[in-house]
Amino acid sequence: MSSSTIANRIGQLLEPYAEKANSALRRWLDDEDVPASLAEAMQYVVYNGGKRLRPSLVILSAEAVNDCKNWIVDPTPAAVAVEMVHCYSLVHDDLPAMDNDDLRRGKPTCHVKFGEAMAILVGDALLTRAFEVISRGISNERIATKLVAELASSAGPAGLIAGQVADMALFEVPQNLAGMHYIHEHKTAALLRCSTRMGGICAGATEEQLEALSKYGEKIGLAFQIIDDLLDVIGSVDTLGKTPGKDARLGKKTYITSMNHDQARQLVNELTLQAGEALEIFGHRADKLKELAILLSHRDR
Repeated sequence: MSSSTIANRIGQLLEPYAEKANSALRRWLDDEDVPASLAEAMQYVVYNGGKRLRPSLVILSAEAVNDCKNWIVDPTPAAVAVEMVHCYSLVHDDLPAMDNDDLRRGKPTCHVKFGEAMAILVGDALLTRAFEVISRGISNERIATKLVAELASSAGPAGLIAGQVADMALFEVPQNLAGMHYIHEHKTAALLRCSTRMGGICAGATEEQLEALSKYGEKIGLAFQIIDDLLDVIGSVDTLGKTPGKDARLGKKTYITSMNHDQARQLVNELTLQAGEALEIFGHRADKLKELAILLSHRDR
């Protein structure tokens, strides 16, 4: 398939889930008690494009486990919460003290448009609002508690933040491929794995099913990052929506500094195959997740 065909098919596959997430996001971000300047910046960040991959994974994973009539709770609040955490992480990742990027999804980053102080506060606001969405949006207290713990663990100091600390070389990680896996199992894969697990929890997944969803999320997360690293070398501003070549200029360790392009592509293929195999226990209910993994492995943006 051509790159445009792949992009279109990803859009078609995710569209109904993205629309559901966007509708719920609007309800949670339309809050008259939030100062207008902060609300404007939060909405700018959340509505600044994006595929809504993570919230879609939440709902797709719930569908893989059970028909919606058999879900314990509606996974939409969990999907919204994950997307808010993802958006917060992008805002903070772009800050001058972090990756210092001027573009995100083809538009000025939050700190460029609103100032560094507001960008920090926008990230803080989205992160904390995410947990409010779960606690207020999920009426089943047992499930809400599980979801809060899942998201906090994945986004916290042993998850996403650990990956960012490692990515910035603020503590020692191995110099070889194991070091790259550590960084991106935490920085990238953690939130994708969290998305699949949260969907499973909402649908009443067994431990075996949760483990399968975890493996799927982890494998596509690592593959996703390898593609990102490849695109940072060969992509353009028009296709990426952000500044290419920054990793090399910053001297960052990436998969492309650890292996050549052919090896990287082979690893993506292996991870994608493993992701699909992890879903066998769900039968045809996981067909969309399997197709998504394949499509993401061939994306060019």
